Amino acid sequence: MAARSVPYVALKPAAKSFVAHASDRLPLKSTPINPDWIISGNPEARTAEHSRGQDEASLTAIWDCTAGEFRWHFGWDETVMILEGEVHITAEDGTERTLCPGDVAFFAGGTWASWRVDTYVRKVAFLRKPFPKPLAIAYRLRNMLRNGGSQGIAA
Repeated sequence: MAARSVPYVALKPAAKSFVAHASDRLPLKSTPINPDWIISGNPEARTAEHSRGQDEASLTAIWDCTAGEFRWHFGWDETVMILEGEVHITAEDGTERTLCPGDVAFFAGGTWASWRVDTYVRKVAFLRKPFPKPLAIAYRLRNMLRNGGSQGIAA
């Protein structure tokens, strides 16, 4: 018993180290868009969670949506890759872009963007919970020290 340094009850179950699915075979569940965000139409969104990081700070999901226009708030940093269809994006700064299959885009946590879906869009979304600013600065400082000062620490 002396070899056990952590009580059994404190041990977490082993997490999956590899997860793979066909993106078109994950069961999508209805995830209605906040009605206050809808600008026009009746967009219907669905989501299928693919995987989560062990620390619960990252998530990968498949998301799709039918025609409509809406504003979207990104609570987490989100990188998307369009799998099917297209979406017209207008960012907070007025930047406009149409995303088509194969396109990749990043949305910073805490920001808004307008989405216009003319017929249908399906994407894979990689989400990461942003670090609090003091922790992000400490993390960058650690990386800078590890890399011999070749990175800045600006937040």
